[in-house]
Amino acid sequence: MDEPSPEGTNVEGESPRVEPTVETEEATITDDAELERTLGLSGGLAIGIGTMIGAGIFVFPGLAAGRAGPAAAASFAIGAVVALLVALPASELATAMPKSGGGYYFISRGLGTLPGAVVGLSLWFGLVFATAFYLVGFGYYAVDTLAELGVTVGGGLVIPLALLFGAGFTVLNVTGTENAAKLQNGIVALLLSILVVFLGYGGLDAAGLIGEPTAPEQFAPFGAVPVMTTAALVFTSYLGFAQVATVAGEMKDPGRNLPLAMVGSVLIVGVLYVATIFVATSAFGSEQLSQFGETAMVEVGRHYLGAAGAFAIVFGGLLATMSSANASILSTSRAIYAVSRDALLPQGASRINLRYGTPHVALGMAGGPILVLTATGRVELLAEVASFLHLIMYGLICVALIALRRNEPEWYDPDFRVPGYPVVPALGAIASFALIGFMQPASQLVGVGIMIATAGWYYYYARDIDLKGKL
Repeated sequence: MDEPSPEGTNVEGESPRVEPTVETEEATITDDAELERTLGLSGGLAIGIGTMIGAGIFVFPGLAAGRAGPAAAASFAIGAVVALLVALPASELATAMPKSGGGYYFISRGLGTLPGAVVGLSLWFGLVFATAFYLVGFGYYAVDTLAELGVTVGGGLVIPLALLFGAGFTVLNVTGTENAAKLQNGIVALLLSILVVFLGYGGLDAAGLIGEPTAPEQFAPFGAVPVMTTAALVFTSYLGFAQVATVAGEMKDPGRNLPLAMVGSVLIVGVLYVATIFVATSAFGSEQLSQFGETAMVEVGRHYLGAAGAFAIVFGGLLATMSSANASILSTSRAIYAVSRDALLPQGASRINLRYGTPHVALGMAGGPILVLTATGRVELLAEVASFLHLIMYGLICVALIALRRNEPEWYDPDFRVPGYPVVPALGAIASFALIGFMQPASQLVGVGIMIATAGWYYYYARDIDLKGKL
């Protein structure tokens, strides 16, 4: 007989509500403690789209154009293909195991405790690096927003503003997943409205249907290799679909909503990325665009729509980076929560606040390291280390699916099955691992160092735990 779920799911898969036995706002750690299912399809899409849309559209265009020229659009397209090859296997696994923790949970049950522990703990750090990257981007856009309003504060406030709002988002997530999801839904709806108007006008101008025609630029001026290295850099933009899986334990009707949220968010955002690079490189040459740096899109908005366009983009960038950071803090805490529930971290990390129904200790363990890394301000390094750690997880997710399909344990009964099996998961694994080879050596070294450290923690703290095949 299978062991009980570490999250206390009952026979029908419903999430029992915990009634406190004493008047306290901090949960005692029991097998019955469970996160509530409060997120629907719109909430899942908002987490996926909201996390991905920030960096890809508002932070990366200038950096990517400097590396690959107009072919940066192809870099984003490559990233979308890799993400889709992983999103499909992840969707099958998520409907079979709709638990908080996402990729960590799938890998630990499909491949065993050691790879699960390395991925789970690395996912914690990968999300920390990604969130810090989003917060630094937020700081740049916050300063630019003030500048567009006539308040010049200088670049010295970028990091302080990023730290202030990072702490604020952490506190917001402590007060309830539903509160964080409502903020996410509102931000994403407003953001998409801004982008549709901007990309619609900019696309018509770039196509020569309105405005003055521009001289065409060579598509790949630096060759094919920079297209791949740029794809490795910008892959951070596609981390949001996997973050949907980390809150699977809080989603209603996960068999339907998880695949739709993960695959749908990749498709929507991938199209927006490619359109954005097309519009941006049509407004300026790639060399000039790269000189604008992290806020290049503000100048693109100014080029097409004047001061109103610049303000719309700077405000959109502010919303997008807020959305990415907020969703990533939520997902980071759920990764910590899941690893702690399996006793790979001290069980105190999985305490649930009975007043708000959130893992407040895990949120603290997420917020602290995020603020430390945010203070470094190293945009490209933060992005690539986050991509490295996630690509390792994505490749192993695909391998875990193949292993589970081969063994087909009694409990494995997904509501969604990957079309084109085993080709799709095999390609997903190969593409994920291959993309790592195009990263900067510094990012690879930091990523490998984190994996070695997590493996050391496993042998020190959790080597006697066996999770393979258990729900």
